[in-house]
Amino acid sequence: MTETLKAVQDMTDMAPVTDVTETFRQWQELLGELKAKIDARFELTRDPATLALDSYGNPPESPGGSLAAYSGPEVDWMVHSWLGNPTRGFANLHLTVWLGPHIRVPHLAIALLCWPGGWFYLDSVPRTNLVADGEAYDRYYAPLEEEWLEVRDSHPKLDWFTSRAGFIRASLSPTAYCYSLPRDEEHIDLVRRLTHAHVDRWLGWVDAAETVPEEEREALAAADLATRRNIAERDPANVMGVRYFGQETTDRLVRGLWGGDRELPRAR
Repeated sequence: MTETLKAVQDMTDMAPVTDVTETFRQWQELLGELKAKIDARFELTRDPATLALDSYGNPPESPGGSLAAYSGPEVDWMVHSWLGNPTRGFANLHLTVWLGPHIRVPHLAIALLCWPGGWFYLDSVPRTNLVADGEAYDRYYAPLEEEWLEVRDSHPKLDWFTSRAGFIRASLSPTAYCYSLPRDEEHIDLVRRLTHAHVDRWLGWVDAAETVPEEEREALAAADLATRRNIAERDPANVMGVRYFGQETTDRLVRGLWGGDRELPRAR
């Protein structure tokens, strides 16, 4: 097991120009499969504020992307997005689901990347202090420890990604997957297996969750929004958006990730 410490822009700049379109399409297909499972479980509506972001830039000739956000009675904010220039070696794709405050199940976070090597992030975003809340840790994280360690031990070509931003390091749960990896069939299949298994498990958590008392939901919703906004605004990869589209467009995209321009009401 080795480690990646370079920033996203450095990985992209230091590598030869590489067309990663095929891996980008595989990542798109995978996120589409996972989103279909989520769509089948939840009632979701596209937020009108993101309609103008359905397609921007001029792909594949030059950088571009897409950002769609949804909400519903049980989902406060779901984002399905990509940004990049795959023919030149960079693509960043997201599927994140931020639940409403009616339950305390961890949020779902998936990100897939080419820079031009492969990279993936899969996590259950905590909604409580796990050091203080041992019950939440035992329910949602302890059962994943054995698999997490097995993946780490049995795939020597995975490189653990350590962000140079301390805030981002602090945002990872104890069972987060955050690895650089070769863009070959073995590792694409590994990511496919892990993400599908986790989405299935996460949907089971949602179905089995106890209801949060009404008087506790406002505080939970406020903490969720602060977490989502901080992660979106502090993401070091935002520099790639600025490089491709300028600060104003990047700011709009970041607001799309956390719901800063949302028109639909928040989940309750």
